[in-house]
Amino acid sequence: MYLNRKIYLILILILAFQQLKGQPSSSNVSIQLDKLFGRLLKVNNDSVRLQVNDSIITIIDSYTGSDSIFSHRFNNLRFLGQITSPDSLIKIVTWNLFLKNQPGQYYCYLIKHQPESKSRKVYKLHADYDSTAIDRDISYSKDNWYGALYYDIRPQVINGTECWVLLGIDYGNPGIARKIIEILSFGKDDSIILGLKAFLSDDNVRFREVFEYSLTATMTLRFGGDDSIIFDHLVPFAPDNENDRRFYGPHYTNDAYVLENGIWKLHLNIDARNREIVKPPDYE
Repeated sequence: MYLNRKIYLILILILAFQQLKGQPSSSNVSIQLDKLFGRLLKVNNDSVRLQVNDSIITIIDSYTGSDSIFSHRFNNLRFLGQITSPDSLIKIVTWNLFLKNQPGQYYCYLIKHQPESKSRKVYKLHADYDSTAIDRDISYSKDNWYGALYYDIRPQVINGTECWVLLGIDYGNPGIARKIIEILSFGKDDSIILGLKAFLSDDNVRFREVFEYSLTATMTLRFGGDDSIIFDHLVPFAPDNENDRRFYGPHYTNDAYVLENGIWKLHLNIDARNREIVKPPDYE
């Protein structure tokens, strides 16, 4: 009986989405998605949550393959992340699924617009919650993606490489939150490459930046412009908490990465009140 109801629900959702292609309004699909995400908040059984999530995947599969993917955005969906690059070449749709008796899961649809061929390529990424640290010294691919929710994107050309800088957040560790500065590019075979050796701090050049801090804290990480990324300076709550990221939070000062000659260089104690990064007097 439950299975029949599930199949019926999926069919209704597919039909509603098909209407989206021919109508300027997508309110029916938005309502269905909102109901499905709302149901995820109410049910505690993992198997039911996975079934509800399967219905969400069915809708997003159709949505990301539609002609309207770059021109359309679902409004008022709190739990579905949707970002489009300013150059309209990349769109990313993400969400996460919390499970009680097994690791939670991340879902990411990355859509690349290819103007030459007037086509799109859809990449589907999936990852389980992982408590281990995200490696700052390697590149990742579609097959070993660490899992995150991306909330902002900017196009860049770094040392001749066309790429997109991503800002993301990860809740895969039960004791800490992570924010990530990532660089997306594509290989000659059009494969996804996550990571570029372009972040200079402490005399080391790394593939990405990862910030770890307390789940009770709130960290700001944002673009300050096309060539700067501003974020809260993180410190331990007390001297005894040194190096224990469960007890780190903002210090009410700002640091930044600034793109200089193809390298994102770390600047400490910057003035973020103005549009342009103002370096402190003792900057060398």
